Amino acid sequence: MKTLGRSLAAIVVAFLSFASTPSYAAKASEFMLQNGMKIVVVPDHRAPVVTHMVWYYIGGMDDPPGLSGIAHFFEHLMFKGTQKIPPGELSKIVARNGGQDNAMTSHDFTTYFQRIAKDRLQLVMELEADRIVNLNLSEENVRTEREVVREERRTRIESDPNGIAGEQMSAALHLSHPYGRPVIGWDAEIQNIGRPEAIDFYQHHYAPNNAVLVVVGDVEPAEVLRLAEMTYGQLPRREVAPRAKVVVPPRYAETRIDFKLPNVQLPSFNRVYRVPSYGNTKDGIPESLDVLSTILGGGPTSRLYRTLVVEKRLAVNAGAYYQGGARHAAEFGVYAVPRPGVSFDALEAAIDEVIATMAATPPAAEEFERARTRLVAAHTYEQDSQYALAMDYGSSLIVGMTIADVEDWPNRVAKVTPEDVHRSASEYLIKKEAVTGRVSPEAP
Repeated sequence: MKTLGRSLAAIVVAFLSFASTPSYAAKASEFMLQNGMKIVVVPDHRAPVVTHMVWYYIGGMDDPPGLSGIAHFFEHLMFKGTQKIPPGELSKIVARNGGQDNAMTSHDFTTYFQRIAKDRLQLVMELEADRIVNLNLSEENVRTEREVVREERRTRIESDPNGIAGEQMSAALHLSHPYGRPVIGWDAEIQNIGRPEAIDFYQHHYAPNNAVLVVVGDVEPAEVLRLAEMTYGQLPRREVAPRAKVVVPPRYAETRIDFKLPNVQLPSFNRVYRVPSYGNTKDGIPESLDVLSTILGGGPTSRLYRTLVVEKRLAVNAGAYYQGGARHAAEFGVYAVPRPGVSFDALEAAIDEVIATMAATPPAAEEFERARTRLVAAHTYEQDSQYALAMDYGSSLIVGMTIADVEDWPNRVAKVTPEDVHRSASEYLIKKEAVTGRVSPEAP
């Protein structure tokens, strides 16, 4: 979750009281078309616009063996046109109608979205429905887009020291689990994706019964359902390949990697822990990890920043994060950039001391309340964004959560206690579930 600056957090304290659980009214309506497509509608009448998102139960973890990156590859191919729409024309049509569009792929999902005037909602539904079944998977489209993806990998990963380090650390953290494969794919395996592989993947993953439609904006649920039945409702069901039933392999020891890489501007220390996620754990554990990450490394008042940067002057930056939106194991990270002349050993010892203190004793009441308030305040202010709302619902539903889970999140955070945070730190921030990486310049 995002965090807020001190001034904004102080403002929201006036109206957020944790003496009792706050009440958040349900906002979304949920439907199911006869072909199996799920529909979620969140009315928001503050502006005459809509955010339209189609989420697929397809991500990097669904890539077949030897074809890593094919889910991400399809994010590109979906813009290559259909029998009706020439390559690249969909985005131009959206733009000519005053809208914006884009897409993204993660390990757990692929999503396509448009933000547009409310009276153009049927248009983007027609465009999206068309490419679910009529995608132009010509030999030329597959070949040219494959090279585009390979160039993207070279730019985003292979030319970036942090990209290389992050990819290697993720592979070491998750071992044989598919989360250890890069979403963009390994280059040698991207080269294995040809037209037959693309057609097979498309036919067994892109289907209305493998998707969730999320519409947030100046609409009513009945209106969206009517338009969805006119467009998506006309698409046939497909036999969808079942998602792989993978087991999270056990870890028995910490992994350490020292990177000596070219083009490193500043050395950095990074540690990633494998921890429970919102998709695979209940009982308030993910919420406590969210609060823990805020106390430990959420901004200039956090323990890591205050200790390493302000008090001991060992680092120029330090922080922590929790990426809890996953079907399987999530990642909890801590990082720091050492000051010139400060050794990695000195920096790591100070980081370990901060984490050990967090695991030994519950946080003080004032520190705890400030972190919890910032989390809920950030969530509250994000409701002003249609895009943030649509992302919140879509990314949660796609990993197995429910609408009730999404809308009750502030209430669950309000129930987290200092003891819960202390328990999560002691149980989950443990070395055998972590990969520690040190990134420094390659020796001349």
